[in-house]
Amino acid sequence: MARQRKTIPGVDPKLLIKDAAKLLPDRSRRLFLRGAASLGALAVLSGCDIVDGDTSENALRVISTFNDRVQALLFNPNVLAPEYPESMITRPFPFNAYYSQDEAPDVDGEQYQLEIGGLVEKKNPWTLPELSKLPEVSQITRHVCVEGWSAIGSWQGVKLSDFLKLVGADLSAKYVWFQCAEGYSNTIDMPTALHPQTQLTLKFDHQILPRAYGFPIKIRIPTKLGFKNPKYVTAMWVQNNDAGGYWENQGYNWFSGL
Repeated sequence: MARQRKTIPGVDPKLLIKDAAKLLPDRSRRLFLRGAASLGALAVLSGCDIVDGDTSENALRVISTFNDRVQALLFNPNVLAPEYPESMITRPFPFNAYYSQDEAPDVDGEQYQLEIGGLVEKKNPWTLPELSKLPEVSQITRHVCVEGWSAIGSWQGVKLSDFLKLVGADLSAKYVWFQCAEGYSNTIDMPTALHPQTQLTLKFDHQILPRAYGFPIKIRIPTKLGFKNPKYVTAMWVQNNDAGGYWENQGYNWFSGL
């Protein structure tokens, strides 16, 4: 006799499916909803019956993981994020963090050194004067926050792909991990690291990167949500293991592409 799937008391199955679908990129969301006429589709993806709060959370986590995989498959390293004229720069550009601006790290630029490790040939640390001598690129792109707001900023620095090649990074490795001064950390996939707009940022609006925006180094990734753009970066490691990240370890989508 076939088992009957039970639902959570007080939870509308259709709304649960819609909530799960919100975690999907646009191109896969419509396909999922067309095939999700009942809880069966969600249960198949999660591998469990949705009978209580714990299993519903598990189902949504599975959908989130599915979302990451779909976005990774859809990611095209040749597609650029939109760029904008100077007249559209958001002024003042907002400060955003899980702490107040007064609590932002105050890094001593004269003593600062960027630590390099993992699967790279040249592991010597880099000072800010050394980094500033590298060829500079500029972009005016939109920062999109997971909280629902966005702002356009002007960013200058070094192409991360050029820097990875300069230090002899293994470009076939899977991930690049960043450690930050305030204890934040983040991991990105190598295709994102090699994207032509992913930038090791040293300046905002052609001025030394302000403390509020991540001095001494921010990793600007316009193809990702804002929390995937680490600030106050102190170390960069190339590796094959996913070291997660501050928000990802708390359940946020890992890939978080736009």
